[in-house]
Amino acid sequence: MRWRERGAPATVAGHETTTRHAGALYPFLHESGTGIPGVLIGLDLLGGAFAYDPFTLYGAGLLTNPNGIVFGQIGRGKSSLIKTYLLRQLAFGRRAFVVDPKGEYSTLAEMVGVEPVALSPDGGVRLNPLDLGGIDVGDLRARRLGLLAAIVTSSMGRELAPRERAALEAALDQAVGSTAIPTLPTVAAALLDPSPAAASNLATTPAQLLEDGRDVGLELRRLVAGDLRGMFDGATSPSIAADSPLIVLDLSALYGTAALGILMVCATAWLQGLVRTAGAGGEQIIVVVDEAWAVLKDLAVARWLQSAWKLARAWGISCIAVLHRVSDLSAIGGDGSEARQLAEGLLLDSETKVIYAQAPGEIDAAARFLDLTDAEREVVGRLGRGIALWKVGSHSSLVRHLVAPSELDMVNTDAALLQR
Repeated sequence: MRWRERGAPATVAGHETTTRHAGALYPFLHESGTGIPGVLIGLDLLGGAFAYDPFTLYGAGLLTNPNGIVFGQIGRGKSSLIKTYLLRQLAFGRRAFVVDPKGEYSTLAEMVGVEPVALSPDGGVRLNPLDLGGIDVGDLRARRLGLLAAIVTSSMGRELAPRERAALEAALDQAVGSTAIPTLPTVAAALLDPSPAAASNLATTPAQLLEDGRDVGLELRRLVAGDLRGMFDGATSPSIAADSPLIVLDLSALYGTAALGILMVCATAWLQGLVRTAGAGGEQIIVVVDEAWAVLKDLAVARWLQSAWKLARAWGISCIAVLHRVSDLSAIGGDGSEARQLAEGLLLDSETKVIYAQAPGEIDAAARFLDLTDAEREVVGRLGRGIALWKVGSHSSLVRHLVAPSELDMVNTDAALLQR
């Protein structure tokens, strides 16, 4: 490329350079993004397209973990972002698993040609949370015990006493001895009818072992024959395509109820086994937990999410949590509580942060938790709809999300308000 300064005599020699350096010449100056290929997200407001892919960014050394967290007020476009992002990743052969507490991903599932896994009492679809495919045999017993303890802890609202935990261990061993893959009904039955061998292993009597584990057995019975029956009281329904490119766990039947935590523990445990199996086969998977603020208050769920976030690299997955406000994290528990520490740990283990507009009262918390610069702090309070601050590792961009015409029906959540 050859150019001459304005007003310079024609006899002055021009400066020669390559087009590679043209970006340094106004008006060609523009944001170059991360420079790593990925699915198109939208337009960088400093110019140019913005693409993102956590797996390629991790491979290039620009991220130390592939996890992300999305914040945004209602109606700012965060769910539209997640849906289109997943659809575009699926086009490149990735898989996606979505924990959907409100039932908002049915249109995405329809576009992909799959049915959501809708869980509801007596709904006809069952998951066996103890069927942890892909888990090493040596680790299988410990993970099943952890799951059972989490279910009962969530249901009872307290930690298990030593006698209760011992009774639960004995019941699991008794159930495994009678079937290759135990189910919640077989464990509950073993708790309420312990064998002499199980009692002998604990140096007690069957009657005493029954008494030690009665409350635990009755809580598990709630999932077998009580108000939560019909979801986790048998083998996984054969109608569920475990190899589907997209799996949506629709938990909307119990959204807003105290049972959501139990539902989340069971559903995510089954999902964990699926993730481990797929990850062992070299597949790259995106796991989305929408409305995460509604489930992080449950300590058992928070512990599972932490394990998924921590093991994302080993499992070949990218985890994304979706919340409304940064203060949702601080409202989960008191200072120093385990729930609060687990929730805040998600931030530390999420190197991609997408921040849509925050209310004025949220700016201080956002700046503190997300380590915003003064310029970023100023801008997050006045972002328009569909525009977000993306913090990807050490790189920051203001991005306007673009929605293709074919994606409009999928992201439209205003139909009820705009019918007229």
